[in-house]
Amino acid sequence: MSTIPLTTTGAELLRQELHRLKTVERPNATTAIAEARTHGDLSENAEYDAAKERQGFIEGRIKEIETKLANAQVIDPKRVDAEGRCVFGATVDLEETKVGESVTYQIVGDDEADIKKGKISISSPIARALIGKYAGERVEVQTPGGVRKYEVLEVRYE
Repeated sequence: MSTIPLTTTGAELLRQELHRLKTVERPNATTAIAEARTHGDLSENAEYDAAKERQGFIEGRIKEIETKLANAQVIDPKRVDAEGRCVFGATVDLEETKVGESVTYQIVGDDEADIKKGKISISSPIARALIGKYAGERVEVQTPGGVRKYEVLEVRYE
């Protein structure tokens, strides 16, 4: 499996989720299964089926997070010195040239992406178009709503 880029914040959030799943969710699922077993016939016990399904989901998510962390390339945006170039972890101020609207995005890993918080995935069309660009350059991005044109105002490493 190839490496998965994560910011230090993203890696920490995954570690916290893993800890919660192992210390809270997994024991709760085990308790729910044990309790459902006491309700009688397992072949017609919906609570037992639901508890087993929940346990399967939790175990799957634990395995997924462990794999991601094992293959992670953790990048601290504060330590990146890309000499003003847009790279993974960079925070980029953009202006949509057609509308004159300004936006700020941080380029992060797929698991960290949250457009409401201004975090876009490295695999998104906007991030792919921005990689390698400097302040003052213009980019065109093909989006589902059509082509959008941006000017890179500033690139920061926070």
